[in-house]
Amino acid sequence: MSKQEAIKLLKEKYLSHMKRSPEVFVGIELEFPIVEVHGKKTDINVTKKLFRELALDVEFEVEKRDQENNPVQLIHRASKDRILFELSYNTIEFAFEKAKSIHQVDQRFKNYLKKIQPMLQQYHHEIKGYGIHPQWKQNDNRPVQIERYQMLMAFLAMKGTGMDAHHYPDYGAFICGNQLQLDVNRENYLRVINAFNQIEAAKAYLFPNSEFPEASWNTKIARDLFWEKSLHGYFEENVGLYPKKYRCEDEFFGNLAKTAIFTAVRGTKFYYFKPIRVQDYLDQNEIVAYTADGKETVITPLKDDIKQHRSYQFQDLTSRGTVEFRSTCTQPLENTFAPIAFEVGLFNQLEKLEEYLENCKFLNTKERDLRKLRKKYSKIKLSKEEESKIQEFSHDLLTIARLGLIERGYGEEIYLN
Repeated sequence: MSKQEAIKLLKEKYLSHMKRSPEVFVGIELEFPIVEVHGKKTDINVTKKLFRELALDVEFEVEKRDQENNPVQLIHRASKDRILFELSYNTIEFAFEKAKSIHQVDQRFKNYLKKIQPMLQQYHHEIKGYGIHPQWKQNDNRPVQIERYQMLMAFLAMKGTGMDAHHYPDYGAFICGNQLQLDVNRENYLRVINAFNQIEAAKAYLFPNSEFPEASWNTKIARDLFWEKSLHGYFEENVGLYPKKYRCEDEFFGNLAKTAIFTAVRGTKFYYFKPIRVQDYLDQNEIVAYTADGKETVITPLKDDIKQHRSYQFQDLTSRGTVEFRSTCTQPLENTFAPIAFEVGLFNQLEKLEEYLENCKFLNTKERDLRKLRKKYSKIKLSKEEESKIQEFSHDLLTIARLGLIERGYGEEIYLN
């Protein structure tokens, strides 16, 4: 497959559902650890019981069950929000249906917590605002018994790839993120990606919440390294920041063609294999692949497999006509919507943000490498000079974000307080 054919297939996947002038909604996904409050491991019998009890509530219906018939994904009948286990039975996710304002989502989230926290507290468990589950080492980190999750965990634990990965292939079971999707169009999606790619150092400074003392990584955002140093980061282009500012659509998709495919579906069966770049995928005559339970087989690559493609950049173009911002750790509960407000406000002032970044002295230095800047300003300790520089940059961005939120007229600027 030529690079141009790969680009064509990727454009079909990611641009075909993009509207010309979409109304901007906020789409929010929040992941949280369920924690035993006395420091013991999370009891997955308690977390499964939580979902069974919620399933009896008339407000919810069961959307997915695991292989033992436990409910693992619920949908709220009125709002269409989803509540689900995220990869393991220790982590809960709230996937909110799109909304006009952050306030709407915040209120629905509070209503869910009012139901869920008392159910958990009677067994000494609670939802907590940590980017890494504090009892990750003690917990049962096996995946939820759904084939897709089992396949993903098996992929991350894959041996013989030649990659010098970290020693925590089950990290997906205990890291938690705070994610936002915003509607974009053909005229602005690349501008959004370019602009937000340049502010990751400030987001690292403002919203870190995943220190990991187990490894000597000197970062407050271990989530970054869990991704980079795992098979998701087998190709550097597949995770984290984009390497540069893109001048045109083909340049962006040229980079996306270098990202990985590692899974395929045949019938109802999921298969995983050593990562292959999209641009090289259809050149393979056959691929040695594995089922979730480790059975080896050989598959022939198909064009339809490109539909399974998923990269893991911090600003991720989705097939739903949105850009997903996915670089932020789960925040303390009281600050849950702060990074979301920051991103929404900047998005609403995109032109002002672009003008600021064009002349920003923080970025116009010799150390313009955006990946290095993100790492530098997520360090556990900063020098006084570093602290001063990143505070000024962050303050300027917060000012622009606040203006954007005020202009939206929903009173969302309170989330930046």
